[in-house]
Amino acid sequence: MDIADKTKTIQPLTFYGGIIGAMLPFILFVTGVIYIALSGAPDERGFWPVLIAALGLSLLLSKDKNAFSETVIKGMSEPIVMIMITAWMLASTIGVLMTITGFVEALTWIASQLSIGGVGFVISTFTICCVVSLSTGSSFATILICSPLLYPSGGLAGAHLPTLAGAIIGGATFGDFFAPISDTTIASALSQKAEIGPTVRSRLKYIIPAVFLALTGYIASAYLNPTTVFENGQQLVGDPKGLPMLLVPALIIFLFLKGKHLMHGLLLGLMFGTGLGLITGLLPIEKLLSLDLDNFVAKSFVIDGINRAVGISFFTILLMGLVATLKASGLVEKLVRFAEKRSQTAKHAEGWIAGTVWAAVMLTTHSVVAILTVAEFANKTGAQMGISPQRRANIMSLVVCVFPFLLPYFIPVILMANTTNAGAEFGIPAVSPLEAGGYNFVAWGLLVMVILTLVFGYGREKVKS
Repeated sequence: MDIADKTKTIQPLTFYGGIIGAMLPFILFVTGVIYIALSGAPDERGFWPVLIAALGLSLLLSKDKNAFSETVIKGMSEPIVMIMITAWMLASTIGVLMTITGFVEALTWIASQLSIGGVGFVISTFTICCVVSLSTGSSFATILICSPLLYPSGGLAGAHLPTLAGAIIGGATFGDFFAPISDTTIASALSQKAEIGPTVRSRLKYIIPAVFLALTGYIASAYLNPTTVFENGQQLVGDPKGLPMLLVPALIIFLFLKGKHLMHGLLLGLMFGTGLGLITGLLPIEKLLSLDLDNFVAKSFVIDGINRAVGISFFTILLMGLVATLKASGLVEKLVRFAEKRSQTAKHAEGWIAGTVWAAVMLTTHSVVAILTVAEFANKTGAQMGISPQRRANIMSLVVCVFPFLLPYFIPVILMANTTNAGAEFGIPAVSPLEAGGYNFVAWGLLVMVILTLVFGYGREKVKS
């Protein structure tokens, strides 16, 4: 299925005010998102009204209301959108399963057995969050699962709080770039017609140096910055019972590295994890499915997992509709032609791919939508210049895994800062979004890899003839 070519069916749109009229809804969207994010929006649901308002403004500014409506629907219904929603639902359900079966508590127990201090706890926290993000494929789930447990524990252990928060979001960033079931991995690979397994293997050359740089940063920061000892007898030590659940992410990663289909890997992993949880007694039978007849509702960890994916799913659907109007206005096509004319070498083409996906992620504040916005350009121009599909996918993922995890008005950074409020009951202060993003040494490490990749051609390969 040629995902990147699906947007060619979108018909041209004209707006009152020309290109400015086409851009005004995006200006409204970005302004609203920044305001709501900095005000502490809990998740993407808070952005729904802003997107509806932006679509409404776009409708008023469009000259052909019927064509506008058709364009929005086509943008929302692209096959890659359905693939992403399916991945989010299944990955979120796996994340809930791992949570209720004590997966993070088991990892925390391992760290507690080492009797480590503040510096050691930061490194352990980073390691745990890397494992969780690799298992769930979700930076949001990693932060929501790990931060309420590890942030207070680290504070009580004497860890430097901004560095500790940076270690949590750093581990989340690791999985967003490297996990086979990460939405950015799936979107970048499929949009460039690359297989997920080989693409993930090819990312080792980028993630290993980035993690090395990050570990250096965390150790230095945790050691050099002063810490505060919080006198509180409570200490979270974890529980080893959930250790068998390590087999679940191991199986999923194995299946993807073997080239299995997205649905195959996720569904089989979910089935295996459910069975393992039931056999070991870690998953109570009532969590599988129970009926609350008094309130006429069904309860299940599957329902909880899908509910977690609702916010990001509808945010993406609405945003893809808005992006489709911008494409139909001709602005994106003009930018693509402009970039194509200046992509005379592989190095130039890679620079334009990185630049356009950077502009897209800053405009949409959404990594997956940014990738899909420039996918056709990256596919066409990259192929012409002999840039392999895996490298095109890696360049896009590198860029979109940097800025949303550094800048204080992107959702992951805001979410990380908000979850540090979990330390309040232990007398541990929260950190600001600026601190959470600034101490994310994984994102800084990936930024170094972006520079090495684009400027010095690190990892560049030609398509085999």
